[in-house]
Amino acid sequence: MRIDKYLWSIRYFKTRNMASEACKKGHVRINGKTVKPSREVYKMDEIMVRKNQINYELCVLDVPTSRVSAKLVDIYRKDTTPKEVFENQKLMQLNKKHTRQKGEGRPTKKERRDIEDYLDESE
Repeated sequence: MRIDKYLWSIRYFKTRNMASEACKKGHVRINGKTVKPSREVYKMDEIMVRKNQINYELCVLDVPTSRVSAKLVDIYRKDTTPKEVFENQKLMQLNKKHTRQKGEGRPTKKERRDIEDYLDESE
C-alpha cells in the first residue's frame, strides 16, 4: 500500500490529498528517509510524520485493505511517540495565550488590570 493511502487509512490525515501533500513537503519519513507519496509501506517500517509541530513516530504492524474505523487503528500501527513531545506542545500553547504579539495594539482594560495586579504582587 502507498504511504499516502496508508496514512489516510489509519486516520492521520483527513484526506488522501493532505497525506500526499505532507509527503511532497518532506513531512513524512520511512526508516529515516524522506519519501514520495507513492512509496510502498511494509510491515515493521518505522514512520515519522510531522503534523501540527509534533513528530509522530509510528511502527507499521499490518497494512489495512481500506480506511478503518478509529477503534481499529491500533491493530495496524503502534504509536511510539514520546510523551514529552505532547507535554512540550501543551506548554507552547499556554505560552501563546499569555504573550502579546507585536502589532496587536494597546492592552484592553482587563489586560491592563491583570498586568497591574501582577506588578503589585511582585513588589
